[in-house]
Amino acid sequence: MIKVFTLSAIVTSLIMASPLIKQAKEAGLIAIPNNPKEVRLLVDNPVNPITNDKIVLGKMLFFEPRISKSGLISCNTCHNLGTGGVDGVAAAIGHKWAANPHHLNSPTVYNAVFFDAQFWDGRDPTLEKQAQGPILAPPEMAATKEHVVKTITSMPGYVDAFKKAYGNDVVIDYVKITDTIGLFERTLVTPAPYDDFLNGDDSALNSAEKEGLKTFIDKGCTTCHSGIALGGSMQAFGLTGEYKYVNVGDFKGDKNGLVKVPTLRNINETAPYFHNGAVTTLKEAIQEMGRIQLDMKITDKEASSIETFLNTLEGEKPEIIYPQLPNPTSSTPAKNVN
Repeated sequence: MIKVFTLSAIVTSLIMASPLIKQAKEAGLIAIPNNPKEVRLLVDNPVNPITNDKIVLGKMLFFEPRISKSGLISCNTCHNLGTGGVDGVAAAIGHKWAANPHHLNSPTVYNAVFFDAQFWDGRDPTLEKQAQGPILAPPEMAATKEHVVKTITSMPGYVDAFKKAYGNDVVIDYVKITDTIGLFERTLVTPAPYDDFLNGDDSALNSAEKEGLKTFIDKGCTTCHSGIALGGSMQAFGLTGEYKYVNVGDFKGDKNGLVKVPTLRNINETAPYFHNGAVTTLKEAIQEMGRIQLDMKITDKEASSIETFLNTLEGEKPEIIYPQLPNPTSSTPAKNVN
């Protein structure tokens, strides 16, 4: 038994010594742990710990359209969990089916727990805080706090679910509702073949995918796309050239001109790209990044190689079964599409 363990340890050590794995880690790339308990610890909220009952309730609220003014728009409308966590259109569509007035694209909610900040301008630090914004924003769900609380508390099914999740003395206010949505979103983590590779399985990527990863690192893409999310930090945009679609929308970043770096996880599912959704293909996105961020021309061959690697970031999604939502009552606010 000791001999087998020793041999296993030696083999593991050799695999972990793979030069490319070492290079990737030195470049700041971090894998999602392959142990579910480690993942749970990594994504948990220390102030409001995740429990199964909270996740069940948070999922219901994530899919609940009646908290919007029209009664038609839920969090899942723009962050569709069946299509990579996005809506697939250039500018998010909100109340009265109007496009976002700043022509902002809906970022994916998958793996957003690993971001340093939320929203394109990074104005909120956590998923719980972020969840408060779109529900109240006139161009998005256009609701009020009072409408949201009255809608949820008008349904016995929700009241019972909150008591089960938080105890009989729970106060169901707007923050508690959005905090619970944020807790559910924390669980939307998608481990991919890339993670298996970084965790020591050298066979998880083929030779072309490894070559793409090496090209990705050598070209300097990890300057911004690093960490577990391969993105999620605030960075200057257009360092070495002006973005060719800079005039699509009026978004200029935060007060310092910084823009949140989008995650590259599941990037093959989340087109169109960039904050204004003006780029439709990965090849163009890769080459545009090279031009305006790295001051280099990325050839078609190099872009193809990087894209081959990026496909290994398509992860395994949590099983999501559309929840049956509580029945309304006579005191549930009416839908208002105006």
